[in-house]
Amino acid sequence: MFGAVVVGQHNDRTRRGGSTPRRRRCRLLAERPREAGHRLDALWDYITSHQSQLVFDSYQHVSAVMQSVVIATVIGVVIGLLTYRNDIASNLATSISSAVLTVPSFALLGLLIPLVGLGVIPSITALVLYSLLPIIRNTIVGMNNIEPALIDAARGIGMGRLITLVRVELPLVWPAILAGMRLSTQMAMGVLAIAAYVKGPGLGNLIFAGLARVGSPTAVPMALSGTLLIVILALVLDALYVLLGRLTTSKGIR
Repeated sequence: MFGAVVVGQHNDRTRRGGSTPRRRRCRLLAERPREAGHRLDALWDYITSHQSQLVFDSYQHVSAVMQSVVIATVIGVVIGLLTYRNDIASNLATSISSAVLTVPSFALLGLLIPLVGLGVIPSITALVLYSLLPIIRNTIVGMNNIEPALIDAARGIGMGRLITLVRVELPLVWPAILAGMRLSTQMAMGVLAIAAYVKGPGLGNLIFAGLARVGSPTAVPMALSGTLLIVILALVLDALYVLLGRLTTSKGIR
């Protein structure tokens, strides 16, 4: 009889709108879209109120990445041209540049602090080191895939070694080099965010600042705006590489 009374009371509370596990789950599911809307509003408010800072940080991020990729391209192409004829030298070059990629970003930046200090220099140095492998490898593979008949034809019409390299070989290898630059740029966009650890430039400072303020109203908007801008800028740069490839590569090589 006592059990029946308890059950009756429980059913009465349920009929009056009392809390049950199923109703609690329904309430939580109903509140999630509302919370997501509040977060999007907070993100939009932060972006609109910090436009100048976001534009400046984005410019620094893209500038540092492109400087690093240009430096890595010059170094990587030279290394590739010097080593592609020798299997031992080419394997050594690719192995060393591959080994650099196995070093975690935090560890590499930490190793660079005693050598070059904090700021832009260790950030650029780390990005250059990480960007070398795709460019070196693509240069070596591209040079080895050039048809010997083309080189013989160039020599046959009186072209010297340097002229053949500049006017025949490098244009043929350019699509492979550009593909390496494209891959290096995508990697560098993400690595530079971690360079905020050594006071590096770019959008990584926003992400780190947001993570340091976990619990505050601006923590999520700061970290999320920095992350989204890095993704958007990476996609824009990738599209520009595709356009550059179409403009600088002849139709016969594509």
